[in-house]
Amino acid sequence: MEEQIGLLELILGASLTVQLVMLLLLLASVVSWYMIVNRVIYFRNAWDEMYRFEERFWSGIDLSQLYREGNEKASDGHAILGMESIFRAGFKEFSRLAQQEGVDSEAVIEGSRRAMRVAAMREEERQEKHLPFLASVGSTSPYIGLFGTVWGIMHSFRGLANATQATLATVAPGISEALIATAMGLFAAIPAVLAYNRFASRVDVMNGRYDTFMDEFSGILSRQAYALRNRGE
Repeated sequence: MEEQIGLLELILGASLTVQLVMLLLLLASVVSWYMIVNRVIYFRNAWDEMYRFEERFWSGIDLSQLYREGNEKASDGHAILGMESIFRAGFKEFSRLAQQEGVDSEAVIEGSRRAMRVAAMREEERQEKHLPFLASVGSTSPYIGLFGTVWGIMHSFRGLANATQATLATVAPGISEALIATAMGLFAAIPAVLAYNRFASRVDVMNGRYDTFMDEFSGILSRQAYALRNRGE
């Protein structure tokens, strides 16, 4: 309890500039933790949705039936995200182009691939939400804390001009107050850096899975497109 009271006294006794730096770092830390929790929940749900959809997709279900099931979920207010949104974008464009006269199979497949790439880019934007802020906090917080420390130490040494006797005990409280800013900068930066690296790795893995799915799905659509054209002939 004494250490906590002593730390609070050091913070309250710091100069106004150092206190503002500490407040800024505290706010950055709180916002970072909110975003970290938000991303953890998002990626956990995204992985669960992707596994469920993959299992359904490769179960042998008719693609039109799978698309209709997505329509029912969307009508019930369920958000269609992740791999399923890529599937729906590609299948919708494939169905539209396949019904048009004079459109060859290559154009149908290329159109569906473009639609899937656009949907994949939207998914990547959702995945990377909040990551730039975490990267900024991780890279700038130590320097902001260091600025507060340097300012606090300068303030302490300026106070020596009016002191009759310059001793370590005279400057130690001011230096201690200043060093808290550096500690708070590291406290804000370390979780943000770790979380950013972890989430960036998740983004790369999920995008790789999406690319693989698009290639596999394009192969399925290609066979269907050629079968439809041959049947029409």
